[in-house]
Amino acid sequence: MSHPFKHQLIGEILSRRGVLTSSKVDGFLKECDVQPIGQYLVENKHISSLELSQVLAEQSGLEYFSLEHLKPDTEVFSEIPIDLLYQYMAAPVSLEQNQLLLAVSNPYDLKILSLFEFLTGREIHLCVACANEIMDFLKRSEGESQLLKGVSKDFEMMMVVEDAAGDEKCIRLDSLDDTSQGVVKLINSILVAALQKNASDIHFEVYEQGIVIKYRIDGVLYPAVETLDKKHHSSLIARIKVMSELDIAEKRIPQDGRFKIRFKNHDIDFRVSILPGSYGEDVVIRVLDKSSFVQGSQGMKLASIGMPKNEYDKFIKSIHEPYGLILITGPTGSGKTTTLYSSLMELNSGDQKIITIEDPVEYQLDGIVQIAVNEKKELTFAKGLRSMLRHDPDKIMVGEIRDIETAKIAVQSALTGHLVLSTVHANNAVDVISRFNHMGVDTFDFVTSLNCVLAQRLVRKLCENCKQETQSFSEEIKDTSIIYYEAKGCDYCNYTGYKGRNVITELLYMTDEIKEMILNKKPSHEIHKFALENGMLSLRESAIELIKHGITSLNEINRVTFHE
Repeated sequence: MSHPFKHQLIGEILSRRGVLTSSKVDGFLKECDVQPIGQYLVENKHISSLELSQVLAEQSGLEYFSLEHLKPDTEVFSEIPIDLLYQYMAAPVSLEQNQLLLAVSNPYDLKILSLFEFLTGREIHLCVACANEIMDFLKRSEGESQLLKGVSKDFEMMMVVEDAAGDEKCIRLDSLDDTSQGVVKLINSILVAALQKNASDIHFEVYEQGIVIKYRIDGVLYPAVETLDKKHHSSLIARIKVMSELDIAEKRIPQDGRFKIRFKNHDIDFRVSILPGSYGEDVVIRVLDKSSFVQGSQGMKLASIGMPKNEYDKFIKSIHEPYGLILITGPTGSGKTTTLYSSLMELNSGDQKIITIEDPVEYQLDGIVQIAVNEKKELTFAKGLRSMLRHDPDKIMVGEIRDIETAKIAVQSALTGHLVLSTVHANNAVDVISRFNHMGVDTFDFVTSLNCVLAQRLVRKLCENCKQETQSFSEEIKDTSIIYYEAKGCDYCNYTGYKGRNVITELLYMTDEIKEMILNKKPSHEIHKFALENGMLSLRESAIELIKHGITSLNEINRVTFHE
């Protein structure tokens, strides 16, 4: 096949289309030197990549094709290595009989035709598409095709189950029941992809139009695959229930379960929650990959979490007190567990006994006795905490204070010479005080025992590889010398514009004045205002500090915090 090139100049086409005047084109031609004029115009934002693609299509006599709403065809993608498509910025659009339509960003790369004809053995027809759309299309296609290909021998997963004697044994996932191999392969692939993408949760949502599967990565949901046909819903849910040892026949009430997978020589826990919805049961699977937290002295340190220095110094002082209560608050997925474990590792010098009770034990820590809550065997937080005290611990960690019994025992433990670390759900540091009051805990005992309350959230960090300056600014920052950045998206960050997360904190340090205000039953807003006036950094102010240092964006902190 040959191109019907029309030998029109890019500048002439732009002028005729009214995008640029002839004089401007002549000026840009002098500035671009040896760089192709189209590339120069796009890089310097004189035209968009879409406008360049449309010009190249007209110049080459090929059709312009938009990929924005095109659904990837996994059968077509299976014939061509994805790396080559990225290298040549090409995307297979459709396959009819023996003719493959290939969208390219550069129609003048003559190697493309011969290479892809040789690879596929098919007749190749070209069209032109925008480079950005090709990149997005390849990303969507890669995710789906890789997921639906299944799991190779190298990624074989085994189910870890307990026998009657309580010993663990591994069995093949496909031996659990008679579920079709397609469903088994799909579930296995979804789990593997979630681990590879460092997802914290997997969501299965069923709607009238089908099943939507999403991953939560760095706190934000992303689609895992294209919407699946609703006819697969029953078999998918049944498969998950079998793995979690839940009742397959029960579809009217919520169910919670868990299962463990041995993958690449280490165990990963999955917590399952099933909720009946309007169109069927929805599922959320929480991924707890213990290998992601490095053990021992080389593991996570408090200093690496990213607290502001003033808050870090006060928090370190609090956890090194000989006794007292330290509470960490924040929503699910705000990094509370990481802060707790990092605090324990800071305290784990070997000369004191540290015991934890958790639901479940998420990460194994050397030198620390860890107990897992087991509701079926009536081992609750309160019962476990009461038993722990008989083992003469110096430091205690309670995974979460959920009820008045646990709260009272934790407070009494702190009053009788133990350092107690725990989490509790509240919106900010001051609201924790109201939460304990509402539980019915004695205010004097609580205030006397409390060392500090740390509220925290996680904000996504801008990708250092592609973040770009922006004219958007925050009215809360008066310093006009601050350079603001926004998310752009590149290969490195999976086109999200963000890579990794950073903690923002609000530390309520218990001074005599604050204790007195609490005992005098001052309103929460007055206590919060007083703490801010005396040096406490609010969550919003902590987030703004990250903007000042170019770590995150204004859009991201608006997503996570309230404008005060």
